[in-house]
Amino acid sequence: MDIRDLKMFLALARTLHFAKASRELHISASGLTRAIQRLEQELGVVLFERDRRSVKLTAEAYLVRDFANDVVDRWQLLQAGLQSDEVVRGALSLFCSVTASYSFLQALMQRFRAEYPQVELQLHTGDSAQALSRVSDELDALAIAALPEQLPDSMEFLPLGHSPLVCIGPTIDCPLRQALQRAEQINKYDWAQIPLILSETGLSRQRLEQWFHQRGIKPRVYAQVSGHEAMVSMVSLGCGIAVVPRVVVDNSPSSAHIEVLPVMTELEPFTIGLCALKRRLSNPLINAFWKVTESLSDQHERSLQRFDKRV
Repeated sequence: MDIRDLKMFLALARTLHFAKASRELHISASGLTRAIQRLEQELGVVLFERDRRSVKLTAEAYLVRDFANDVVDRWQLLQAGLQSDEVVRGALSLFCSVTASYSFLQALMQRFRAEYPQVELQLHTGDSAQALSRVSDELDALAIAALPEQLPDSMEFLPLGHSPLVCIGPTIDCPLRQALQRAEQINKYDWAQIPLILSETGLSRQRLEQWFHQRGIKPRVYAQVSGHEAMVSMVSLGCGIAVVPRVVVDNSPSSAHIEVLPVMTELEPFTIGLCALKRRLSNPLINAFWKVTESLSDQHERSLQRFDKRV
C-alpha cells in the first residue's frame, strides 16, 4: 500500500469530486482513478459509489478513511523525527466560512507562512455550521468554528474572539420594511406574519429556536438557507429577517442595505475559535499552526488588557 495512494484517497474522500481532487493533487483525473482502483484491488472492496452526478463513500470507505488519516499522521510524525534540519513541511487543510477567512485568518495565515514557509495551506470554505463535523470526520485538520453548547471530549478549542448574535432586517423600501417600522413604533412584532430566514443547521438556529420556544411563539419560516452570508444577502433584498453573528453583518458587501433590529438582544453571543482533534495535536503541521494561533491570541489579549487599563 502506497502512502501516496492513501493521500489521494483522502483528497477524494474530502471533496467527493474527481476533478476537484485531481486539481488539488496536481495530477490527472485518470491518475487519481488508477490510484483509487489500486486501493480497491488491494483491499478487495469498493470505496466509492459513482454515477454521472455524484461520488459517495461506501461503508467500507469510512473505515479506510480512519485508517488512512492515522497512517498519514504517523508518516508525518516519522518524517519530522527524521528530518535533521527540523524544518516543518507538508500540506495542512483548514476549513472556515467565507467571513472567517477575512475576519480571523488574515494575520494568522501571514504569521504562519512567515514562520513555516515549507507548509502548504489548503483552505476550504463553506457553511460555518459544518466546521466541527469537518474536523471530527477528519475531512480537515483544523477549522474556525463557533463554540457549541457542549464541545465533544475529543476536540480542543482555542478562542479567537466573540461576536454578538443580531436580528437584521432590510433598509430598502419594501412591504417587509414597512411592517417592521410599524412594529417598532408600537414595540410589538407579529412573528406569525414576519417572514423569517433560518440557517439550515448550526448554533445560531439552535439559539433562535430556543428563544421562540421559551416565548411560546411559532414563527413564519420563509426559507432555510445554508450559510450566514447568504442569509444576509436575502435580508438585504427584502425577503425576510434573520439572526446572524454581527461579524458577518460587518463584513458583508450587503451591509449598507440592512440594519440591526432592536429585538432578541438576549441571544447569547458566539465564541469563535480554532478547533482540532486532541489526538492530532501531536501532528507537527497541526501543532505548528496551533502554536502560532496561541501566540497571536495571547498578543491580542494583552493588547486588550493594556487598552482597558488606559480607559
